[in-house]
Formats: sequence, C-alpha cells, structure tokens
Amino acid sequence: MVAETKRALVVEGGAMRGIFAAGVLDGFMRENFKPFDFTIGVSAGSTNLIGYLTHDYQRSYRILTELAQAKEFIDPIRGLTGGHFCDVEWLWRESFNQVELHFERYLNGGIPLFVVTTRISDGQAAYLEVNEANMHQLFPASCAIPLVFRDFPEVDGEAMTDGGVADSIPVIRAYEQGAREITVVLSRGIGYRKKIGRTLGITERLLGKYPALYAAIEKRAQLYNDALDFIANPPADCTVHVLAPPEYFPVGRFTRQLEKLEIGYNSGLRAGLDHVDAYRENGASE
Repeated sequence: MVAETKRALVVEGGAMRGIFAAGVLDGFMRENFKPFDFTIGVSAGSTNLIGYLTHDYQRSYRILTELAQAKEFIDPIRGLTGGHFCDVEWLWRESFNQVELHFERYLNGGIPLFVVTTRISDGQAAYLEVNEANMHQLFPASCAIPLVFRDFPEVDGEAMTDGGVADSIPVIRAYEQGAREITVVLSRGIGYRKKIGRTLGITERLLGKYPALYAAIEKRAQLYNDALDFIANPPADCTVHVLAPPEYFPVGRFTRQLEKLEIGYNSGLRAGLDHVDAYRENGASE
C-alpha cells in the first residue's frame, strides 16, 4: 500500500504585501479548496492563514484595507520619537474585536496552523501550533518587525520577534515535517533574490544588546535565498507549487494606498482561482 502524500501550505509574510496572499486564500475559500494536512505562516502570512482556516472570507482584505489605514497602526512620527512605527499588537487586538473570527471552525477543521516566530535568546525559529491559549500572544509576536515594533512580545514567557528574521519562507521546515507536496504563497515576484550584505550600522547599535538576534538578521538573506533555491529545485520526492505576485505588483511593505491594495488583492484572487482550476484539471485529489 502506497502511503498518502502529506500536503502543506506555506505562506510568507511581508506586512502590507500580504494583500496578495489575502486574495489567493480568498480564491481558495471561494472554491472550498483545502487539501492540506498542515499549514505554516510567517508574520502577515500567519494572520492570513487563520482567516482561511476559519473560512472567514475577506477577513484579511478588510483588515488591510480598513483597520490598517488607521494612524494607530502605522505612525512615522511615533516611530521617530521612540514609539512603534507599526503597532502590530494594536492591529491584532482591533481586528479580533471588530472583524469576526470563527475560531471554532479552525479548532474543528483538522488542519493545524504553525506560526513562525524568532526567539530573542538564540535567534532561532520557533514553530508553534496555534491554540486558544496562545493565539493572542503568537500572532503579534510573529508580526513584530524588529525596530519597527519596539517591544519583543512574549509567548509562554519567551521573548519573540518577527518570524521572518529566522525563517521567512519555511518550505524546508514543511519538508522536514513530512510534506511531499508543498504549496507556497510568496509576497515577492518570481526571480526576486534578497541581497546579501551587512545590515546598517544603526541596526547593529540598536540591537547590540541582543547579539543572537543581530546575528540572525545578518544571516537572513542567505537563509531566504536558500529557501528560494529549495523551491526552484526541490528534492526528487517533493512537488512544490508556487503562487507569487506578478512583476508589476505595486504593493510594498508599508503601502496603504487603496487603489494599489485593490490591485494586489485582485492579482492574488486571480492567482488563487487559477491554481485551483489547474490543480483540478491535472486530476489531483483533494
């Protein structure tokens, strides 16, 4: 008897660039497409995924086009004067209070979500399964970009920061966890490579008290590109499906212009629907 292939869905972060993944996952929801055994999300990818797994259509779209427009979320003046440039804890709290999340659907759905954070103590990635007890700690921690968000949120007493520092695209982790068919949603176009070089001196000065974190930031580009190499040339026993923004994608990390976000969302929606059509046309089982 041939063992069933384990399938994983991996979603990259990217702050406002997550509008593409929001569209992709809404496309999946429209087609009731959930052929996955587990999911892994990083930063905005994790918050996109919880809305998908609770089947709350357009929840992420609403958060990014409505709540994320507020000054309480992004405030450059506040950032320059020692506060949060981007207050991810505020956004998570307000989105939870204002945009319905049917968390019981996640608990009953049978598809676990693992959220990536970076430990301050050693700079290593932590892959934590979402549950009722940890979600209010875990999602803000995964999204807490160093220096942009000034605190290190704690998860079960451990100080954490943005999961993208230690593992921006956790496809290798998915493979190590047994996935042999991996669908990955990127937040940058095909062909993008992260430039490898030393971080700015100001980053070193500000993070000098956290040497393990600073070392992780120094290694980030190499690890990011290693993940891209895995995607381009996966092991012989693994199939990788890639959904990525188009070359003309107009959304950057902190873009809030609604017309650009609409373009980003619609490109993701089309990509998601096209992927489902191709998947079914190829006769893959769900």
